[in-house]
Amino acid sequence: MNLFWKKVFGGLQSTAKFEEKMNELAKDYQRFISVGSSKEFAEYTELYKIVKSAEFKEKKRTLIQRKYSDTEEYRDITKFEKLSKNKDLKAYYVIADSKELKEYLVFVDGGNRVQLDDPEKVKNSPELKKFKDFESSKEYKLYIRLHNSYILKEYEELKEKVSKPQFIESNKFWSNPKRWETVEEYQQEKRFNILAQNPDIQFYIKQKPERFNVVSKFKMTFHDCFDWNTLNASSWNSGFYKEKPLFGNYSFINERQANNKGNNVSVVNGYLHISTREEKTQAVAWHPQKGFVQCDYDFSSDVLNGKNAISQKGGVFMAKMRFTGNKSVHHAFWLVGEKQTPHINICHVVDGQIEVGIYWNSKFETKYTSTRIKGINPGEFFIYSLEWTEKELIWYINNLEVFRTSDFVPNTELFPMINSFIPENAKGGNADIEVDYIKVFSK
Repeated sequence: MNLFWKKVFGGLQSTAKFEEKMNELAKDYQRFISVGSSKEFAEYTELYKIVKSAEFKEKKRTLIQRKYSDTEEYRDITKFEKLSKNKDLKAYYVIADSKELKEYLVFVDGGNRVQLDDPEKVKNSPELKKFKDFESSKEYKLYIRLHNSYILKEYEELKEKVSKPQFIESNKFWSNPKRWETVEEYQQEKRFNILAQNPDIQFYIKQKPERFNVVSKFKMTFHDCFDWNTLNASSWNSGFYKEKPLFGNYSFINERQANNKGNNVSVVNGYLHISTREEKTQAVAWHPQKGFVQCDYDFSSDVLNGKNAISQKGGVFMAKMRFTGNKSVHHAFWLVGEKQTPHINICHVVDGQIEVGIYWNSKFETKYTSTRIKGINPGEFFIYSLEWTEKELIWYINNLEVFRTSDFVPNTELFPMINSFIPENAKGGNADIEVDYIKVFSK
């Protein structure tokens, strides 16, 4: 694969741009999670259900748009006030409370009414004449007309109704043009609108959850930003991993560099360096026929294993790295387990090109499924990643997928390794691996 044109035309993002986007995504995801679990958002969600409901909207519409003149309260109070001004009703209550009526009613209730039908008796009795005159008066006739009448009954019922505290409160409510502002729902809507303007809640609402799939499905299990000064203070060990460390620091007879027990490892300003130097060095080397032998080398370099840092099956392994110096020197960031295979090259620099792939055992042989990546300069910082799923392995450089295979997917825990080496037929020279950070994630 040649990434030159993808780099030129933007398919491959610059490392700075990719990191910026990833950091922004991680930051936004943390904000998304924080807001989503906040009391304010829980309150907003509950109020949203309320204020967006059909019942709420109908009540608001009614309280705002309904005219006071259309209410029962208005009709009752208006009718009552009108009847209160009725001249006949006013006169009725004056008559009903008068001395003349009371005396007349006592006279009638005493069974004396028949005397008023005798003209002679009325003529000769001032008292009977008084009662007879009252009985014939227009006041008494008005009293008789209204007493037990529909209008009087209606007035009495309205008078009782409008005097009750419940009616007074209801009438006060409906007669208020700003009645909507007096109800609980108004306060709920007001609070909802305040929360809806909250920048965090607005941010949450605008997000599409699938945007965070790349970060939400993984959790970080290891992160080394190289803030240590000595190898002993780190999670890394020099040499190839062995249960007995004595046998871990060795070199190979068919390579030109001695693996230097961590002496070529340094951390400068937060960057891990593994340096390959042209210098005479003696080291123990592994010989296929002779076993471990003492050997002289023209170069020194180093191997780091992360067995004690992280050992994991599946997930994402990521490193920001660059490789400088002599191009005949090989550099690798890889994964391995207790055995020689499987062995996954997350990034292997070969003759100035990037190679990714996996060594795995078939029935009778070791196979290597791989690809070469051209068109980018390994001397620049790139982020090299491997996504290891149950079904396949996927390699990325920055944002761009560069290779995937399902030929073989390991089913065992692997741990990271970093090293430089010089093949026996290579010229060799000074070179350097520089690592900004290593991150590991699991699902």
